[in-house]
Amino acid sequence: MTRLSGADVGSWLLKSTRPPAEIDPGWAPGAQRVLTRCVRRSYRLDLVLPGAACLLWISGRVDPGVHAVGTVLAVPRDEDGGPVVDVALTRLAEPVPRARLLADPVAREAEVLRMPAGSNPSWLSPAQHAAVLAELPLTGPAART
Repeated sequence: MTRLSGADVGSWLLKSTRPPAEIDPGWAPGAQRVLTRCVRRSYRLDLVLPGAACLLWISGRVDPGVHAVGTVLAVPRDEDGGPVVDVALTRLAEPVPRARLLADPVAREAEVLRMPAGSNPSWLSPAQHAAVLAELPLTGPAART
């Protein structure tokens, strides 16, 4: 694959193996949390900008898919353990399951579905991001963010 540019990215996808309730105990569906998430050092971090859309992707065998939607709050920075990024995420009442995205002709081409062990952050094209948003409920605090 060629290098990404800002125009290629519809949203950033931050991966975790832990579900939202383990990331932040008490994080209820519909509630927003400001979180600091670890990311892997790469040229992509130069493209992660405040205000950009982001999604929380839970990987693994139990309930994989999009579990929260939100925005990037600040440019990535270095902390003791490596690079991190601050995000505001609203937990979805029902995750958008990996299987549903695999069934969508646009979403199934997403990097996270083609190369699950790929980079963190991963990314969705504008069309792939729109396909994920189309799976969200039409109401509530996380609707079509």
